[in-house]
Amino acid sequence: MLARILIVDDAAFMRQMLVQMLEDKYEVCGVACNGVEAVRKYRELQPDIVTMDVTMPEMQGIDAVKEIIGIDPEATILMCSAMGQRQLVIEAIRAGAKDFIVKPFQKEKLLEALSRWA
Repeated sequence: MLARILIVDDAAFMRQMLVQMLEDKYEVCGVACNGVEAVRKYRELQPDIVTMDVTMPEMQGIDAVKEIIGIDPEATILMCSAMGQRQLVIEAIRAGAKDFIVKPFQKEKLLEALSRWA
């Protein structure tokens, strides 16, 4: 059975790129464009893994991580961050994220990171 993934990013092109990179190895069960939607969809879909952007409108990725961990302390969340967001990534890991992937990323690096948690 394929691991179910929720993709969270405010950039439509990034969501689409992630779907295309992952759909042959994982079940992409949903996408969200901000932290508020991510929390709602996490409750609804109960995915195995979440890829979470750091900087988003309405609710930042770190705040969404905190809320999701509050719902499910065992949630597997991988942060997707741009270079230069190191402090935010550290904060996200402290909030409960399991790992991070630096944007822009190659498909192989993304699949390698996800394979550690799937």
